[in-house]
Order: sequence, then structure tokens, then C-alpha cells
Amino acid sequence: MAATGYSLVCDLLGSELEQIRCDTADGNLNQMETATKAQQELERIEKQIAQLEPLGRENEDAHKKLQALHEQVNTLRKQINQNLGAWQRAELARHPQRPYPLDFVERIFTDWSEVHGDRRFADDAAMVCGMAKFHGEDVLIVGTQKGRTTKEKVQRNFGSPNPEGYRKSIRAMKFAEKFERPIFTFVDVTGAYPGIGAEERGQAEAIAHNLREMARLRVPVITAITGEGGSGGALAIAVANRVIMMENSVYSVISPEGCASIMWRDSSKKEIAAEAMKITAKDLTELGIVDDVIPEPPGGAHTDHDAAAALVDQALQRHLGELKHLSPDELVRSRYDKFRVMAQYFTEV
Repeated sequence: MAATGYSLVCDLLGSELEQIRCDTADGNLNQMETATKAQQELERIEKQIAQLEPLGRENEDAHKKLQALHEQVNTLRKQINQNLGAWQRAELARHPQRPYPLDFVERIFTDWSEVHGDRRFADDAAMVCGMAKFHGEDVLIVGTQKGRTTKEKVQRNFGSPNPEGYRKSIRAMKFAEKFERPIFTFVDVTGAYPGIGAEERGQAEAIAHNLREMARLRVPVITAITGEGGSGGALAIAVANRVIMMENSVYSVISPEGCASIMWRDSSKKEIAAEAMKITAKDLTELGIVDDVIPEPPGGAHTDHDAAAALVDQALQRHLGELKHLSPDELVRSRYDKFRVMAQYFTEV
């Protein structure tokens, strides 16, 4: 491509970015529609910029134009992200390229050694457990894992654990407690698997057992909500001393679509339900359910897995450092107190 043509393309992309900035700044436009459309347009422009980058390396002026475009995109992403509604964050939490627990394991931990099986029925690929090192310290990692390819999604049951998955997780946690290893759990799950086989094998009992046993663990437990945190299937590995959430993750007892179907018999009212349910990290922090919000790279964690993992790493280090000063009895008591006061809206004077 000639230098003149290259410069023209960059100028056109710059004009498109300026139009997006004007649209998102227009208070008369519908916020939900504008944010979604703007994100789609930014993704399209970023793909075009990526295609131009090989040509830009040959020309210094072209390279500077590309850098300026990247800065414009990042600035716009930050502006849009600040104004996202609950439903837009739910969509980001479900983004197919969002990092899953094993993506964080790969980037944050070392010496990963996976644990398999519940010693009763089978190994559940939707629930991953394993020992690893976190900055030189032995820890246990538990997480719900979705798949990316169709084959992997089927293998991992689309990230919905069966009873054997929860039993495997608590078996691993009790093992970690025995050897005084901190526990990190990563939550990204729409809910426990509701199939007939799962119910026959005691899905509800397995979840209830996890809730009780996690409340008694005498080691530090930190839960990171990295995507969706749906229903008791999420809470079954989230009874922790600290619950932290990524900025664009969501945490709720039911999906917005499910809530809308129950309340209005119309799942299309999911946006209204999402706002009313208070499922975002900001809302849940204000309600005292979440202890910390982890920022994400501009546009969301799916845009840069390495940067997202680095931010999660920093948060895990900070909270583990604070919890390591507590005795086993204090850890159990602080965990109990944390969950005891949740949803406490009125106090006696």
C-alpha cells in the first residue's frame, strides 16, 4: 500500500473513532444501545488496525499514526466502560474470549499439578482442582472451567459442574487444609448442572456439604469472580475469607434472563432485571458482599489476557498477605462473620 493510501486509511479510522466518541457522549442516546454498538464498532476498527500494523513497521510516520489510533481506542474503551450498565457487563462476563480459570493458572501460578476424581463416582472436567506454587508458596487452586472449542465445551459440560465436581473440590480443599496451604477459587459458572443424573447423584447435598465444610476451613480462602457467578453452583466454592470480583464480572443467584422470565414471563426484559438485581462488582461492593474490585484492561479482560492476569495476581498477593497474619481460629471466625452480616440492611441502635 502506498504511503498516501496508508495515511488516508488511518485518517478515515480516526474519523470513525471521533464519531464513536461523539455518539457515546450524547446524553440523548439510549445508554444500553449506544454502549453495545460502540463496543462492536471498536472491535471492528481494532481488527482493521491489526491488519495495517505489518505495513506500518516500514514507515515511521505510519507507525506514529497507528500508535495514535491505539491510544484513541484505549481512551474510548475506558470512557465506555465507565458508563456500562449491568446488562452490558453481563455480556462482557460471558464474552467467548474472556480468560477462564486455567488461563489465569497458566499466567499466575507455577508447578501446576491437577487433582482428579471425587473417589465416589467420576472425575468432573467442569471443575478443575490442583496444587501449584504462588510466588514460591504452595497453594491449592479450584475453579470452574468452560470450554472454547465445541469439543472442549462438551467435554467440560459447558462449565456446569455435576455433584462429583463439588465433591472433588471439597476433597482437595480438605487436603490443602491438612497441609496448611492457602486456597484460591476462581468462579466463572452459570450454575450447577440441572440434569436428572446430577439430581439422582445428590446435586443439592453436594452443594450444601461444600457450603458447610468451606465455612470450617482453617486456612486462608480467597475467591475471585472472573466471569459469571451464578446460583448456588458458584457459592459452593465461594465461602471465602475474601471475595473479589473482576470489574466486568457478575455475581447473582439467577441469570437476568431467568429473573425476567419469572418476574414478567418475558426473558427479553433481561436488561431491566439485570439493573434491578444489583449484580455488578460496584453494586455488590456497596452491599458488603464483595471485598474488592479488580480493574480490567481497556475494553475488558478478553482484550488482553496477560494484563488481566497481572491485575488479578496483584489482588491475590495483597489479600493473601493480609490473611496470613490471622490464626486458624481467626480465619474461621472472620469467614463466619463476613457471611453472617450479608444482606443486613437494618441495625439496632
